[in-house]
Amino acid sequence: MNKNIAKTERRTKIRKRIRSTISGTAECPRISVYKSNKQLYVQLIDDVAGVTLGSSSAKSTVEGGKEAGASIAQIALDKGIKTAVYDRSGYEFHGIIKAVADAAREAGLDF
Repeated sequence: MNKNIAKTERRTKIRKRIRSTISGTAECPRISVYKSNKQLYVQLIDDVAGVTLGSSSAKSTVEGGKEAGASIAQIALDKGIKTAVYDRSGYEFHGIIKAVADAAREAGLDF
């Protein structure tokens, strides 16, 4: 089996398992993170209504993660949202994914 296929299938299984336990609401939305080789995308999602409340993107680097995390926290705070649920989408919690979370927490978002 190709190593890349096994890696994506593994992450898909992890992502489904995570999504079965967490869900976002209007008061406490889900912060969803997706990263590609070049870009990082962060969204605030209300799963009950099925809408995206805000989004941010940046380069897929640690500095870009800090920028996107601070940006998504500012969007949330502008909408009056103080708490959120962090969805790392199956990625390990280090590097860019951790930078997004830390920057959002430093900007005043609680999760």
